[in-house]
Amino acid sequence: MIVAGCDVGSLTAEAVIMEDNKIMAYEIIRVRPRPEQSASDVMNKTLEKAGLRMDEIEYCVSTGYGRDRIPFAQKNVSEISCHGRGAQWLVPSIRTVVDVGGQDCKVISVDERGRVQDFVMNEKCAAGTGRFLEIMAKTLGLTIEELGPASLKAENPVDITSQCSVFTEFETMVLINEGKKIEDIAAGINQAMARRVYALVNRIVVKKDLGITGGVAKNVAVVKNLEEIIGMKAVEFPQDPQIMGALGAALFAKENFLKQQRRT
Repeated sequence: MIVAGCDVGSLTAEAVIMEDNKIMAYEIIRVRPRPEQSASDVMNKTLEKAGLRMDEIEYCVSTGYGRDRIPFAQKNVSEISCHGRGAQWLVPSIRTVVDVGGQDCKVISVDERGRVQDFVMNEKCAAGTGRFLEIMAKTLGLTIEELGPASLKAENPVDITSQCSVFTEFETMVLINEGKKIEDIAAGINQAMARRVYALVNRIVVKKDLGITGGVAKNVAVVKNLEEIIGMKAVEFPQDPQIMGALGAALFAKENFLKQQRRT
């Protein structure tokens, strides 16, 4: 049984291919201008890694912002359900998932089967999202990948007071002009990001174990700051934390395929 999950978000697209109960291959790309193009490109790259053709995929589920525009998916499922299912399947002890995506942040409570019990979501402001970090990194002359490691070298982290992304960008430029070290500003930005994510986390009962997913989970400084504020260490995933949505979609694909087989 070979199934797939495809997650088309605002900044990146991911695909996961599973055979029975094992991940065969996955891929992550920057999104293309159209969701269907992003889905096709990321799926083709994943198929190539797995040594498969699209007609060998028996069932595919889509998720993410572009989930209803993926032509090769038989069904679409919300990203909240997919992130919860994927994270808990990979680390069965997980009960709380903090997913920080490109343009939203979600905190999800799941049960022992990865089913969503409760969730809160912020999609009205970019201040606590991957897009915020991308803008700030560019302002500092860094890549998004360099922002976390740079802040770990800080000696005197600055205090970022602005709550809005636009004002934070202006505040960052003022700090640069004042001669503040890039590392100290980076540390302040990552601390501010962690505080903004925690404002959402604080609206739900956080149960052990905690998993942090999405692209921002790769920012070591944000994760470290968030763990300190919450007072709980996040688990380490054996796979890339950015593929949880696509992984959850693949697990739903397996579930739906088995239901389909039973009906026939």
